[in-house]
Amino acid sequence: MITTHRSKGEHVSETGSANIGVVGLAVMGSNLARNLASREGNTVAVYNRSPERTRLLTDEHPEAGFVASETIEEFVASLKAPRTAIIMVQAGTGTDAVISQLTELFEPGDIIVDGGNALFTDTLRREKAVRETGINFVGAGISGGEEGALKGPSIMPGGSASAYVTLGPILESIAAVVDGVPCVTHVGTDGAGHFVKMIHNGIEYADMQLIGEAYDLIRRGTGKTPAEISEIFTEWNKGDLESYLIEITAEVLKQVDAETGKPLVDVILDQAGSKGTGVWTVQTALDLGIPVSGIAEAVFARSVSSKPAQRAAAAALPGPTANPVEDVDGFIEGVRQALYASKVIAYSQGFDAIVAGAEQYNWDIKKGEIAKIWRGGCIIRARFLNRITEAYTENPGLVSLVTAPFFTDVVATAQDSWRNVVADAAHAGIPAPVFASSLAYYDSLRADRLPAALTQGQRDFFGAHTYKRTDKDGTFHTLWSGDRTEIVTEGSSH
Repeated sequence: MITTHRSKGEHVSETGSANIGVVGLAVMGSNLARNLASREGNTVAVYNRSPERTRLLTDEHPEAGFVASETIEEFVASLKAPRTAIIMVQAGTGTDAVISQLTELFEPGDIIVDGGNALFTDTLRREKAVRETGINFVGAGISGGEEGALKGPSIMPGGSASAYVTLGPILESIAAVVDGVPCVTHVGTDGAGHFVKMIHNGIEYADMQLIGEAYDLIRRGTGKTPAEISEIFTEWNKGDLESYLIEITAEVLKQVDAETGKPLVDVILDQAGSKGTGVWTVQTALDLGIPVSGIAEAVFARSVSSKPAQRAAAAALPGPTANPVEDVDGFIEGVRQALYASKVIAYSQGFDAIVAGAEQYNWDIKKGEIAKIWRGGCIIRARFLNRITEAYTENPGLVSLVTAPFFTDVVATAQDSWRNVVADAAHAGIPAPVFASSLAYYDSLRADRLPAALTQGQRDFFGAHTYKRTDKDGTFHTLWSGDRTEIVTEGSSH
């Protein structure tokens, strides 16, 4: 739990010289501190629970001019008002412990920033508790990994508007910049920043799985080597699919293992790990009633990969005999188009979740601004994010991203190839869960009628859950165990 009181009569000096501090100096924290220190106007205080790590950072980077402390009290005293500290420690109890320490020593108007990957509901709880002391608490999603932290991440801060007045210029000084615009914006109050970062990571799961499926289809469908597929991805990165993830995929696929001489991708164990943000996205979307099937299938694909006993037991199960692809170039182009269309669906579902979260928690999240700050620094940065910004600028009330004219045209152009690729994957026995679920979602949106009508009939039969009709108002129930006449349920009007 977070302690939200200050010891009676305790006072902290206001003679500090640093305008920003970083608590937690593992790789992400150290790189973020170095980034802050390299920007004009910033003097950076640093503190780590282990003083050795603080000394290592200051010894290796004397040019940064860090104001180092060995105790949390010294750290707080080194900050000038309004004191602003960014926590970069492991999510969970460690974060709560540091927040409690700072809350004890900070004063009203000071700012505590959690820059870790916190679950947004934890941020809601922490912000509420800290707010009672008069101190500002900001949950800030920071994307870009270790390199981004050092060279310029995409930053998604929540918290109060008043806190952003002080914090905004500092974050803008270190964020990635695209077209002269820093990749940071005040996302919304309390947990909005960490919520949007969670959705970012969910989209990242889908994006990575789609790229993996594209690779697998090309390799197993055409017999091309990883090095040859690397060249394909390099070419794709020059067009509509230009993105950081496509770029690094090409790099991974051309890497050769020094020990065996094999492609590195063939030496890496095919069991994908997860830090939980994809799972959080799916769980939250379920709570909000928003289908994020592409993201969910990407999470499940990692789960399947990490079940070696089940996979070994199922290895002998029957499957189809794969026939070699005849038109190799046509097949590869089809996979590219299917990848693009499925990627559109992943982002569309992600933004649907953002809209639902904003409604649920009363956040004023501007979707176009989110797309804009994802153009640089973050893991899912991509060329077509400009198109998402344009779509929400032209129509802020857009019901679904895929219905924006540009994206409708993308899917219209790609859909024949998309359908063929999904069918080819099924015929060849090659798993393509996100390609297939994305297509199914698209077809569900455009369907005139869905079998949900039958589902409602079944629910009414076994549980008297009632149903509505297409031809008149009211809520109805059929007396399935009686004479099967239809009745109007209580509270309905005929």
